[in-house]
Amino acid sequence: MADLTADRTRLFTESVIREMTRLILLYHGDRGINLAQGFPDFPAPEPVKEAACRAIMNDINQYAITWGSKSLRDAIARKYLKHAGVEIDPEREVTVCCGATECMASTMLALVNPGDEVIVIEPFYENYWPDAVLAGATPKFVTLHEPDWHLDPDELRRAFSPRTKAIIINTPNNPTGKVFSRAELELIAGLCREFDAVAITDEIYEHLVYEGEHIRMMTLPGMRERTVTISGISKTYSLTGWRIGYIVAPPHLTDAIRKVHDFLTVGAPAPLQEAAAVALDLPDEYYVQLLADYRKRRDFLVGALEEIGFRCFKPQGAYYVMADFTAFGFDNDVEFARYLVKEVGVATVPGSSFYFDPAKGRTRVRFAFPKRIETLRRAVELLSVLKTQAVR
Repeated sequence: MADLTADRTRLFTESVIREMTRLILLYHGDRGINLAQGFPDFPAPEPVKEAACRAIMNDINQYAITWGSKSLRDAIARKYLKHAGVEIDPEREVTVCCGATECMASTMLALVNPGDEVIVIEPFYENYWPDAVLAGATPKFVTLHEPDWHLDPDELRRAFSPRTKAIIINTPNNPTGKVFSRAELELIAGLCREFDAVAITDEIYEHLVYEGEHIRMMTLPGMRERTVTISGISKTYSLTGWRIGYIVAPPHLTDAIRKVHDFLTVGAPAPLQEAAAVALDLPDEYYVQLLADYRKRRDFLVGALEEIGFRCFKPQGAYYVMADFTAFGFDNDVEFARYLVKEVGVATVPGSSFYFDPAKGRTRVRFAFPKRIETLRRAVELLSVLKTQAVR
């Protein structure tokens, strides 16, 4: 029989992150510590959960408006005005999707033609490359340079061409925790204007910035009309399973994105949209406490990993730590990650899954720390067995 699958499906693999989650459950069940997939093991805010229950009991259980309930779109507009000082038209510039993952897919399918080029900054969240391929684009990769994960201006400029349709920027960045500086974003913005390209920014970790400042690309001169901003409720409000993401874009881009979204998923869950609106209106104190709690988790995990023998790249934002493991005598990230998940009982993500060229991440793994301090302590206790293997 001939191969009945599409050629595009052979260009990428299934999610390595979700694979590591399956492996920790396979080998250790509930006893294993999953620091691979970035979801919290602590509860979401009570007012938000209560709002979801109310919405269900009030029979808000049918289709919402395809591009998002009015209550949620209005809340998104209020949030942007409050936190970014930007006025957003909730009727013409906001699209609610089934998670930020669908936001990116809908955006790519709406804006990119087969044969276009899409610049992907690596290390990258693993969805970006497949999304570009599914849209028929040719990905071009620009690498962040250690130890501070900086962009090389010359490399970035060489990546742009007359075929460049878009560039994807994730700030704060998954997996590195890098927060892009104003100078870097202005460099990208200038190239977007010069080559008439769209900036697609994934800002899902916008409220988790420990050092530096979260600067929105859409606020830079000349970028409001060529920026698509993606965010959602998963990370900030510990609601990764609700799958509520949203896109803010100028009307001429929003019109195309909404058409794709409509036929891709129709709409996000109606009762959860009502609760998401409550989440976005939480008081400032919520964000202050959120950041303080995550800073404690970051500082604890980085310090503990370094004590064990890892060389860590301390994140400026988000909730991940990239760590070099060569002190333990391993030189292959997949082998090391599988050793940790099977023999130690801690799941991480192989660094190679964040690069087009796997060799660039071959001595790195990524730890996720959206966990209770007690959970992180248990993970460190298990990982301490590596101390005896460290080559000092």
